[in-house]
Amino acid sequence: MSWLRALKETARSGLTVERRRLDPVIAARAALGLALVVGFSLAVFGPAVAASSAFGAFQAAIATFQRSWRPRPTLAMASGASLAVSTFVGYLVGAHEGFFLALLLLWTFLSGLAWAAGPTAGIIASSNVAIMLVTVTLPTSVATAAGHAAMIFAGGVVQAALVVLLPVRRWGAQRDALADALAAEADYARRLRHDPVAPFDPLPLMTARNAAAVTPGQARRRPSELHGARGLAERIRPVLASLADPAVGVPEEGPARARVRELLAAAAAVLDAAAHAIRHGEPVVLPPPAVAALRTPDTGAILHGPSRRAALRLVALLGDVVETAEPRTETSGPDAETGGVAGGAAGPVADAGAGPVAGGEAGTDAGGEADGEAGTVAGGVSATVSGTVAGGVRPLPLARSRPTLLRLAPIVVAKARAELRRDSPILRHAIRVSAVTAAGYLLGAVLPFGHGYWAPMASVMVMRPDFSQTYARSVARFGGTLVGVALATAVVQSAHPGTYLSAGLAVLCAFAMYLLMRTGYAAGQVFVAAYVVFLLGMEGVGVTQTVRDRVMLTLIGGLLAMLAYAVYPAWETPRLRGRLADWLASVGRYAAAVTARYADPAGPASPDVREALLNTRAARVAWQEAVERATHEPVRHRGLSHAAVEQADHALAEFGRVAMLMEAHLPERGAPPVPAAAALAESLRRATERGAKEVRERRAPQWDDLRETVDGWSDDPPDHFLLHKGAVLLLQALDEVTTALTDSRRPR
Repeated sequence: MSWLRALKETARSGLTVERRRLDPVIAARAALGLALVVGFSLAVFGPAVAASSAFGAFQAAIATFQRSWRPRPTLAMASGASLAVSTFVGYLVGAHEGFFLALLLLWTFLSGLAWAAGPTAGIIASSNVAIMLVTVTLPTSVATAAGHAAMIFAGGVVQAALVVLLPVRRWGAQRDALADALAAEADYARRLRHDPVAPFDPLPLMTARNAAAVTPGQARRRPSELHGARGLAERIRPVLASLADPAVGVPEEGPARARVRELLAAAAAVLDAAAHAIRHGEPVVLPPPAVAALRTPDTGAILHGPSRRAALRLVALLGDVVETAEPRTETSGPDAETGGVAGGAAGPVADAGAGPVAGGEAGTDAGGEADGEAGTVAGGVSATVSGTVAGGVRPLPLARSRPTLLRLAPIVVAKARAELRRDSPILRHAIRVSAVTAAGYLLGAVLPFGHGYWAPMASVMVMRPDFSQTYARSVARFGGTLVGVALATAVVQSAHPGTYLSAGLAVLCAFAMYLLMRTGYAAGQVFVAAYVVFLLGMEGVGVTQTVRDRVMLTLIGGLLAMLAYAVYPAWETPRLRGRLADWLASVGRYAAAVTARYADPAGPASPDVREALLNTRAARVAWQEAVERATHEPVRHRGLSHAAVEQADHALAEFGRVAMLMEAHLPERGAPPVPAAAALAESLRRATERGAKEVRERRAPQWDDLRETVDGWSDDPPDHFLLHKGAVLLLQALDEVTTALTDSRRPR
């Protein structure tokens, strides 16, 4: 992509306003916290303290809007405390230009490294640097600086207190993540009706898994309906694929296929009902046609063998999903770990769940964390889904743990240290943002404008580790600032607001920003710009000077950010082969782990298989994110064309789907082993590891050893209905990878 086209695409992206669901109540709560802090500070301490305390409450509220699974009060407190420390330390050295510049470089570099811990930490750290540039200009002594820092922290405390005292949709983010996972499964079931080999994006399941990790405090308060549906959704996905895929035995047309389509449609309806119930905390309302379809008694007469077992297992899992999604009063605290579960709405589905079911329902996450929630199976026979297991008691899952902020600190430090290498995009971002912030600070000091800190503040707020976000946000910030300052200027010149009216207008603009924050960066920046104008207007700052300074210095800061990425980039395009090789190696290890379990049956609850699956998902998401970032980069492809990317992506996704089908039919613990599977597993592992190395070295991977193993089974295939067929499909998918990479290397 040329630079002109890349700039056009990123500018369009930055100015786009998305249609997203608005949360006016949450925005009003955040604005209320800001109003309380500003009003109290203004009445007791005056405009200067009110301005600094307003920044603390403003930033703390923004932290609560971030996509994080931590408690919102914790985010607000952490944001307020870190901003208070940044401001106070900045003031201590602010009188000495050289010392402050050194501190600014260090603080900005650390804020850049904070992106290694995730976007929430990166955004909070970047905001601390930006606001520190403003607030250090307000105090006049060490004592007043300490007072300003205390008021900033108080703003965070107020926002945290309001989240506790005025709760709005508790556990909303976790509910949405789990509901999205179930809704994705429902959509997958519908697509399988028309495309039996339809792909599935595991990102919703990964998001739900991240959301399921809780701190010790959260574990004591988590609603019971958030416990088990994620693990059930994990197990439903391969069952859906196994039921639909013709490789398992159901022909593409005929009565059996019609019955499969009917079951898939019913499963989609049940999953949607469970998703709606979890999202809104309401009882599950099952569609009668779906219940009738699942209760049809002729499944055993139409479906046979693996497809019949998959159908019965699907019905049992759906019953568990419905029961788990029912709101109850139990939590995941110690007293509820072995509490009984009432049948509830699962009853109608449970009636269809009796019969032999292939495989147990319990599973384990990597690291020994329980991932299965319900339905322990003995001897291949599932318990009914009415909620009774051994003696009428169903053990609830152990919660996936999330470290507290104190225990998180050494983890973040370790992640940041791991990024201190030359090829790290995070390190390059930290160096870029440090250099640009220092340059903007010095440039703002020598230019004939007031408020010189606005240039570095604009730079640090728009810069991100990747190209497209940095350029899109630079354009959006300038456009939003221009409109916001113009609107605020018109209001000030026409109404001439005093101190208290300016404060009220600032709070109103903050409310609008909170409301529209998720609709696009440009829309939010309109009200951020107006908010700053009104906030500084409390101190009587001339509006004409404010308009001129803010617009010009914001433009300079954005241009510096864009220039820095052009001079010292961290392009994703050259790393695409490495990302693809990582995915190939990880999905190969997953397929090898699955295949090895045919030679050494351990049942579906195999920790090594689960760990390999999670690693594969992470590698696939990393590849997809890299492709998305590379799409808009002004860099000519270096060995991977767009067609090669699409073909390789499809081939490895198909490879993973076949491995998932094989996992869905793992033999039970104690079942007769299939010795030939051990040779296939070892061949898969060696072939994919060698293939990943060849991909990194820009060579077309070859699969000769694997081909010899598969061809050797032609005359005497192993005694399993899926193993030989699965091996052939795996080899075909790898051949497609070779074709994609070979085509990409041909001269054009």
